[in-house]
Amino acid sequence: MRATVLNDPALAKHAGRFAWLSIDGEDSRNAAFVERLALDGYPSFLVLDGASGQIALRWYGSLTTAEFERLLDDGERAVAATGSTPAEAALARADRLAADGKPAEAAAAYAEALDLASPGWTGRGRALVSLLGALDKSGDLEHCAAVARREAPGLERGPSFAAATAAGLGCATEAPDDAAWRASAIADLEALVEESLGLENVLADDRSSAYGTLVELRDARGDEPDAKAMAERWMRFLEAQAAAAPSVEAHASLDGHRVAAALALGDPARAVPALLASERDLPDDYNPPARLAILYREMGRYDDALAESQRALDLAYGARKLRIFDTRADTFAKMGDPAAAKRTLEEALRYADTLPESQRPTSFLAQIRKKAAAIRS
Repeated sequence: MRATVLNDPALAKHAGRFAWLSIDGEDSRNAAFVERLALDGYPSFLVLDGASGQIALRWYGSLTTAEFERLLDDGERAVAATGSTPAEAALARADRLAADGKPAEAAAAYAEALDLASPGWTGRGRALVSLLGALDKSGDLEHCAAVARREAPGLERGPSFAAATAAGLGCATEAPDDAAWRASAIADLEALVEESLGLENVLADDRSSAYGTLVELRDARGDEPDAKAMAERWMRFLEAQAAAAPSVEAHASLDGHRVAAALALGDPARAVPALLASERDLPDDYNPPARLAILYREMGRYDDALAESQRALDLAYGARKLRIFDTRADTFAKMGDPAAAKRTLEEALRYADTLPESQRPTSFLAQIRKKAAAIRS
């Protein structure tokens, strides 16, 4: 977002509307602020009520420039708790409820907004995507998938269509394997997500995430040839995006996707040149060496993997260091040195204890503890 949308000159005209603030959620100096905001992912965009300090609108995920501008308008309405039409008023109320951590109530208000809206309402796509997110958070996976199947096909083919189909498919795949409705929902929504791959007006990272989801589904079905074919399409898409990138930052913004695609292909070396370029161009960024460590580990270049992971640890801070420790431990394990792997995981846990509580990734730390306990050194 920072490299591809937030630097768009078209946003300059909005400079005076808000007091703008960018927060690094993994910097320990911001721990209290992050805890109060209850952030659950990045990137997150929040509109706060200047009078009360309360969150009026909360959005997680990427946005195009046009969508971001629409979100600013919706944020103002959420602060005012009103709208110029009944649909916009319901949307403002829904956004406040979602920001307050009341997903079931928010879902009802988002559904009301959609029911009240005129056929040409420009807010329909965003309201639908927010409804699906609220249903997912409230645990109503069947309803989420059903709404996506019913409503997404009628959307204009663009970012909201891509987001709604991806959200619906996510709800369907999260459901228990024996849920009677799951297979048909996945089939319908998978086809719509595949359709979204060709939409040029959808952000590259969102299209890339869709490719990744489709690869995972094919892997889950045991269809290795189809999974590899989709992974090849994914990698070619990423290589084309990199070739057209307008800046070093934009080129590097898809590095994580390139690693995932290369691993899905079973060809980690294919992503190495792009990561080496990012490491050269962004010498203070921990991400390129952290990702190179993963690639080199899978290539069996263990000494190089350890060197890159150490370089990444020297640059990183906050909870992000924990995944680098984990990569390093896995490298030692592949080298046949379980004692070093165990020591590395224990070092990660000691480091985690130094982090503010709000910045400790609880579920990931549980995985590290379990992995460390299973190693017999």
